[in-house]
Amino acid sequence: MSIQYKNCKNCENDFRENFDFCPHCGMNEKEELTLGVLFYNTVSNYFSFDARFFKSFIPLLLRPGYLATKFVSGKRLLYLHPGQMYLFAAVLFFFLFSFSAKKGANEFDKGLSQSFEKNTKIDSLSVKALEAKVMVDSVLIEEARIALKKNSNLTGITDKQVDSLVNNENFNNEKNTFSFSGKKIDSLIEAKVPDSEILKEMGLKEDDSAFAKRLYSQALKFIKSKQGGGILLAFLDAAPIAMFFILPIFALILMLFYRKRGLYAHHLVFSFYYFAFLFTVFNLVIITNFIVDIPDYIDSLIVLSVFFYLIIALKKFYKQGWFKSFLKGSLSTMMFFPILIIVSALVLLFSFMFY
Repeated sequence: MSIQYKNCKNCENDFRENFDFCPHCGMNEKEELTLGVLFYNTVSNYFSFDARFFKSFIPLLLRPGYLATKFVSGKRLLYLHPGQMYLFAAVLFFFLFSFSAKKGANEFDKGLSQSFEKNTKIDSLSVKALEAKVMVDSVLIEEARIALKKNSNLTGITDKQVDSLVNNENFNNEKNTFSFSGKKIDSLIEAKVPDSEILKEMGLKEDDSAFAKRLYSQALKFIKSKQGGGILLAFLDAAPIAMFFILPIFALILMLFYRKRGLYAHHLVFSFYYFAFLFTVFNLVIITNFIVDIPDYIDSLIVLSVFFYLIIALKKFYKQGWFKSFLKGSLSTMMFFPILIIVSALVLLFSFMFY
């Protein structure tokens, strides 16, 4: 009996006709392209949403340091790759967060608009307050003039010297100088004055750097629109990219404290799984908030539990005592937070400059 062969549609290699799967590429020849198959393949290819995900999910949440320990020891196919685990959790987080981001941006714009209106009212009141202050200052100056002249026999100051003294601009301790106000800029915008003239009024000089000119231009754009939601959305768009730079820095900090506990790649594996845990917790919080509003004290407990998770994970992964793990975990967190704040500030500045 002759052996029948058929050609694989995927890799175009021949294999036995009675085989369901191609031995060269693993393609299932009898699988029909249904909507379910298409969705599964898409999620599986990009996020490795298979049995390894379910095997990794529970240990990630309940067994700190376990996945990193197993991956470094050689079990690299049984559980989800740390990079894939992190990518899946991070992408899911920003996807879920985008639903509330637009609502938050709208609320931010509304609050900002109300703030501008409040400042406008304050500006108008400030003009009246300034007029009243000038009247009060005039009365005080005149009283000071009379008092000095009455006591001229004691001070030895002539009437001419008294007049010169009280008329001096430094006689009054409070300076009546004011910088430009938002009301004035708004009036220039309403009068459709060219942006170049408004920027000069705001303080921009011709010899300022390109960065300063961009900063002033964006500030004018912000004043004109009276909306900052675009900055918030731009910040959220840039945040995932920034995280890829922050995570290796966290691994470098761990390497400083655990120089003799493995290569940099080992610390990076730990960091990937830990940040995957963080984003997974954030995802669960967001999903829960969609259903019921979580009280603030529970949010505080969640933040505290994330820190203790790190301590336990460090102890199990690096195999040191509780005191050293707590000390190094605390110092690592203290070193990492300033970096996180600086990077966040830079991302916010970038978002403002290019929103």
